[in-house]
Amino acid sequence: MKIIADSGSTKTKFAVVSDNGDVNFVLTDGINPYYQSGDDIQKCLSTQLLPNIKVPEKVTSVEFYGAGCSVTDKIETVKYAIKSIFPFASVTVGSDMIGAAKALCGKDKGIACIMGTGSNSCFWDGTKIIQNVPALGFIIGDEGSGAVLGKLLVADILKNQAPKDIQELFYSKYNMDAAYIVDRIYKQPFPNRFLASFAPFLSENIEHQYCHSLVYNCFCGFINRNLKQYPSGYKANFTGSVAYYFRNILATALADCGMELGIIEREPMQRLL
Repeated sequence: MKIIADSGSTKTKFAVVSDNGDVNFVLTDGINPYYQSGDDIQKCLSTQLLPNIKVPEKVTSVEFYGAGCSVTDKIETVKYAIKSIFPFASVTVGSDMIGAAKALCGKDKGIACIMGTGSNSCFWDGTKIIQNVPALGFIIGDEGSGAVLGKLLVADILKNQAPKDIQELFYSKYNMDAAYIVDRIYKQPFPNRFLASFAPFLSENIEHQYCHSLVYNCFCGFINRNLKQYPSGYKANFTGSVAYYFRNILATALADCGMELGIIEREPMQRLL
């Protein structure tokens, strides 16, 4: 039995592949070693994944592609947690960017991008990442991500910069005041998830010029600050819920910035399988 995992900060999708090729999908909370300790990850796996696997001793390999798994100590944190759950399995841990590039580009050269709760990108040579503009997280990077879209929206709402009708729609949908929002961002776990939870509001009101412009400008920032640094002449391929649901605006932003959209997948799992 083998397991392949695609993990972001909001959710993780596990594909449990039996010896006869049957696939069972299991969804858990997101796993990100920058926000969770090894014990936290182990608890998530033991309570949300393990009950869905009848004979864990038969798991022979685990391939885990996840957000935050790009440096050695974070990779080891995740690997240790997985090993504690599946002690007889060989465990490979890599970044979600590697998983996305494998899924989007396969054995071809190309630009692969993630645009979900966070954002990232790379140039893939067909076997490995050869160039990567660092994502840097939602505070100083992650342009185009759900967390940054939410951050910009909330900042405009709280500073009275958004149009009045948008402010009214926001407060009628979310029963939150400034004190609650600030506490969630600065004092509670997973502020990126919290901020990204406001991206659907932008989607619901995308016909409003304010919402459309916020998303479009954020995407242009992602393209100009990241993708323009990669070799020219390649289409940009995307995976992630933000890219998928805002794909029309994304295509326009790419064209306006002199680039072309390749494929968009809501998630990379099917192509990884």
